[in-house]
Amino acid sequence: MTDAPLPYEPFRAAQPGTQVSIRALLIADRIDVTGLERRELLSDAPLERRAGSRLVSESPLAFRAGSSGFVVVFRYGVVVLVGLSAPEEEEEEVLRTLRPRAIGPFARHEEETATIELSADHEDHVPPGGSITLQALTVERVLVIADVFAKSTALARDEHEVAAVFDVIDPFSRKLAEKGRLPKARKRILQHIGNALQLQHRLSGRIAAEEKPDVLWDRHDLERLYTRLEDEYELKCRADALNRKLAVIAESAKVLTDLIDAQHSKRIEIIITLLIVSEVVLSLYQIWADRGH
Repeated sequence: MTDAPLPYEPFRAAQPGTQVSIRALLIADRIDVTGLERRELLSDAPLERRAGSRLVSESPLAFRAGSSGFVVVFRYGVVVLVGLSAPEEEEEEVLRTLRPRAIGPFARHEEETATIELSADHEDHVPPGGSITLQALTVERVLVIADVFAKSTALARDEHEVAAVFDVIDPFSRKLAEKGRLPKARKRILQHIGNALQLQHRLSGRIAAEEKPDVLWDRHDLERLYTRLEDEYELKCRADALNRKLAVIAESAKVLTDLIDAQHSKRIEIIITLLIVSEVVLSLYQIWADRGH
């Protein structure tokens, strides 16, 4: 299968040895692309699709930027900048345009960077730690790379947040094992667990790290490139590890809520017992008082 004639002039004129930078930034929890209409639009896939009964990742919006590059916007908060000739100025212009559309912006941006190199003598290749080598510099190929970079960047933030939850849960588990009672900072623990459960929804519902990009539906010949990138950035392994950790967190949340419920039930039982004893004592006193008269 040949590449569609979509590549615009800077890509079409690229020669072997040409290098293009690619950078992915996670700027927010979500980016609202509704009404983002541009003359330079290159890709505008449907907002979402379903695999059976399950909702999978939302497709990106790609448009030209600067004099020779383009931008891929993922609705789960990632912006991928490709081939910008003046990275600082053009990147800032793109981010300035998207900031008003950022929902839940992050102060610290996770990022992935790499170099794409055009080589007519080799098939698409992804060497460990090196430049990504492509036999043709096309929009479809770059969309595949952007998809992997966006997922890797989003997974990096999720990994940090899950690690923060474990930092809170570990002392809680230790104190529970040593002293046999709940710690005082229960509200803080529940807040962290709630954040982690939101991550589980984000990972399975919006990012869909294990799903292939929509561009592969029409370009099966690019599946090998995607598989190599997926292996290099360990998307499946990282997503599986996150899901296992999130399962532990979910179980911890269940245990914690059960313990809190049990503690509350015990307190209620004690209160009820005291009320009954008080009622009995008062009744006995009343009987004694009546006999005294």
